[in-house]
Amino acid sequence: MFLGIDLGTSAVKVILLNHQDEIVAQASSALTVFRPHSGWSEQDPEAWWRAACNAVQELKINNDLSLVEAIGLSGQMHGATLLDNCLKSLRPAILWNDSRSAEECIELEAITSDFLNLGGNRVMPGFTAPKLKWVQRHEPDVFANTHKVLLPKDYLNLKLTGECVSDMSDSAGTLWMDIARRDWSDSMLNACSLSREHMPRLYEGCQVTGNLRQELADLWGMKAVPVVAGAGDNAAGAVGVGVTRPGQAMLSLGTSGVFFVVTDGYRSNPEQAVHSFCHALPDTWHLMSVMLSAACCLDWFATVSGVESVGSLIEEAEQSGRFHPNLIFLPYLSGERTPHNNPNARGVFFGLDHGTTRADMALAVLEGISMGLNDGYQALIKAGAVIDDVTLIGGGARSPFWRQLLANILQKPLSYRAGSEVGPALGAARLARLGVQPASSTSLVSDICPVPEMTQVHSPDADVANQYQKKYEKFRTIYHALENVF
Repeated sequence: MFLGIDLGTSAVKVILLNHQDEIVAQASSALTVFRPHSGWSEQDPEAWWRAACNAVQELKINNDLSLVEAIGLSGQMHGATLLDNCLKSLRPAILWNDSRSAEECIELEAITSDFLNLGGNRVMPGFTAPKLKWVQRHEPDVFANTHKVLLPKDYLNLKLTGECVSDMSDSAGTLWMDIARRDWSDSMLNACSLSREHMPRLYEGCQVTGNLRQELADLWGMKAVPVVAGAGDNAAGAVGVGVTRPGQAMLSLGTSGVFFVVTDGYRSNPEQAVHSFCHALPDTWHLMSVMLSAACCLDWFATVSGVESVGSLIEEAEQSGRFHPNLIFLPYLSGERTPHNNPNARGVFFGLDHGTTRADMALAVLEGISMGLNDGYQALIKAGAVIDDVTLIGGGARSPFWRQLLANILQKPLSYRAGSEVGPALGAARLARLGVQPASSTSLVSDICPVPEMTQVHSPDADVANQYQKKYEKFRTIYHALENVF
């Protein structure tokens, strides 16, 4: 069996995968995000580790972990985890959806063009590099004592193995990598007053980085098994649903919303705020559009409107079923990346009247998230991406109603497959399995990372899609009308 550990924003999820590619057990442990100021988003790295330990201990109750052959990791990308020379965290980690470093982004792009030319990406507040520039300016003592900068999942790897390591897909999201060469860029590090010594060693996602520390092996009833590098959550999610070849794509409905398409080589189009990263497998790359607030908009609205759960909120929206052409929600609770690159954008309800109900607003939130994802899809097409098949993953994808709504708004068939709700953890476990194979090849990747069994295909309804195309045009008009106000 193989253990996959996924460090998400809201929880750590762990799964056990057998040699038949079946998930035989899973567990999770919740996490809390702290927002001490507007636009800030932080977590305690030690809380990640406690949650991981709790989830593994829960798995241990009904499963023989001595059968585990390797461990793989996935996790939320871009988080700045700053460690001193004793490898202890110096401050709370600054997360992917933190927007405090907008000024530093402008400064870094002025210092060197390599972020665009070698990194293939605009400098955005969500990425790791501007976070370090912010720390240097506002917390100079912390910056001066920073010995290593790790990404969230790599902090778990440090706890598991004692090694400071990372993989290509996650590290590509720091903005310190030459993406085509799959190596750190000295010029981009220098722009942040950093060097290679501050960085972890780089591995491909399916390479072994070390072994589980013996004291943990004894505690968990395991052997000191190999731990592979793993991947950022999006690349791991893609591996989990077999999105490993050019033309394959996935749409992830998690806290954030991500469109991910595998490319036939390194490509970039930073002008459209499209991300260009390494994939989790050797010699593969991908393009990605990212909206910062997707399913978390539903969490927010459920809380403020007094609904007991997001599931109940979606059910209300579905039962209402009223199409309102002028009731529109802009989903920018944490700013936005693709295609606007605007950290100052914020959420907006437009078109409320005396007859508007909670169910109407809930449907508007679902539509607004979906239209934001359509923005990202259109940016990928403009960047030259060829998209043959789209697989839905993430917790939000569990809703058939939302899946059909997306198909109508995107005007494209969408596939929902078995295991889609645990994509990143499944991808981590698959990478662990690849890591302990005697050799790696294209056929081996296809065997170990198959496309899961189809559960349902959602095809757009032409009449409904036409209605939503008109509403989507209004959605874009409202954003651009407010852009200068933000």
